[in-house]
Amino acid sequence: MARILLVEDEEKLARFVELELTHEGYRVDKAFDGRAGLEKAEGGGYDLILLDIMLPGLNGLEVLRRLRKTSAVPVIMLTARDAVMDKVNGLDTGADDYVTKPFSIEELLARIRVCLRRHADVDGPEGALAIADLTMDVMRRRVERAGREIELTGREFALLKYFLENKTIVLTREQLLEKVWGYDYLGETNVVDVYVRYLRSKLDEPFDKKLLHTVRGVGYVLREDT
Repeated sequence: MARILLVEDEEKLARFVELELTHEGYRVDKAFDGRAGLEKAEGGGYDLILLDIMLPGLNGLEVLRRLRKTSAVPVIMLTARDAVMDKVNGLDTGADDYVTKPFSIEELLARIRVCLRRHADVDGPEGALAIADLTMDVMRRRVERAGREIELTGREFALLKYFLENKTIVLTREQLLEKVWGYDYLGETNVVDVYVRYLRSKLDEPFDKKLLHTVRGVGYVLREDT
């Protein structure tokens, strides 16, 4: 069963979540401040991290920012903040999902299952995804095209990863919004088009062959030019 790191400074809440996760069969480690959480997370071996934002020592966003330099372990932010921009900042920093307190344990467990399934679907021996001359090393969060490294934000990386996992399949804007931003995303619906433009400016425009195509009236597809 999956191993989960819970980084939460409210000890009673942490104990409650730990008991529920253990009852579901997960192995759970805990940390009560940001620095201890980062140290444990960087030690590796976790399948998922539950990370509060308001932590002593280092806040959760800083912990996530540092962790994303070396690890693609899935992270669900767990916090009392519910403003849209707080969610956007967390997701753009590299979080996979965002749960606002107070939450039901059933919802948290469901999101954990979805997150673990999504990351279990990565192809390749070490989390490698590729099409044509474009490669993504998921574990090291490294993207290259034609041997040139491409710097991506957390959200750009998540969007490209989903395209690579579904290469040659036409994906609707609704599918991309749900899978990459989350089903409860409250922002502008044209955010998909905006981020596709960002990706194209980095993945396609500097190179001869186009990989990211628009299917008029439907959505987008990642495929080689024919």
